Amino acid sequence: MPNIHPTAIVDKCAEIDNDVVVGAYAIISVPQGCGIKIASGTKIGHHCYITGYTRIGKNNNLFPFCSIGTAAQDISYKDEPTELLIGDNNIFREFVTINTGTAKEEKKTIVGNNNFLMAYAHIGHDSVLGNNIIMANAVQLGGHVRIGNFAALGGLVGVHHFVTIGEHAFVAGAARVIQDIPPYVIAEGHPAKVRAINVIGLERRGFSKETITSLENAYKLIWRSKLTSSQAFQELLSMKERLPEEVVNLVNFLQNTQNGRFGRYRESLRKVPVR
Repeated sequence: MPNIHPTAIVDKCAEIDNDVVVGAYAIISVPQGCGIKIASGTKIGHHCYITGYTRIGKNNNLFPFCSIGTAAQDISYKDEPTELLIGDNNIFREFVTINTGTAKEEKKTIVGNNNFLMAYAHIGHDSVLGNNIIMANAVQLGGHVRIGNFAALGGLVGVHHFVTIGEHAFVAGAARVIQDIPPYVIAEGHPAKVRAINVIGLERRGFSKETITSLENAYKLIWRSKLTSSQAFQELLSMKERLPEEVVNLVNFLQNTQNGRFGRYRESLRKVPVR
């Protein structure tokens, strides 16, 4: 049997594995017609609230007062059956909030594995997080945001809806992110702008010196030379066979962003036109 504190309120329809721990005054509420599943090894802190079509994987740690699986904060949301899917080995510190998806996209909000979300972080509806992401205190994600593996966001970062943040990117604290952030870079400011390649982060994750140097050279060509972005992309892609795949990924990401709307590639995919 799960270890459920006697003061916790747990709906009998919730599917909870045997070694899950549910703390004092936690509430696990199953809306009519849907279910909650919580896999083994997960710890639910005191006063947490879990609801919605929510699936939580193994060995997650929810600290006190988290609010998980609540309805999308979207005025067009009309109680459609949407989901929240959470992977394994994530840490959600105090007061983290995560909403389910909407009918506008895939009806899912997704959090991958091994992520660390610090206190008061928020994940908006239809957002998709990869793996090994760090979000410091009070990071706020709008709806439909995408964050790649190993990205790190400093405290108080605000991310506009439909923004994509590439893998291994670092966004400095208190940045206002209104456009896509490419992979492998450091970004900061109001609004956030690319400042450098994330050399220290890449070194810590085992990237070769040659790959990092190639990314730095690409950065200088794209952001610091007199070439237009299109000219820089063309020059880099002409050397595609000699470049590491990370540089090609960087160029492809930037081309998508350039072809998008408002500097956000996924904004161009919206079903509802912007007025």
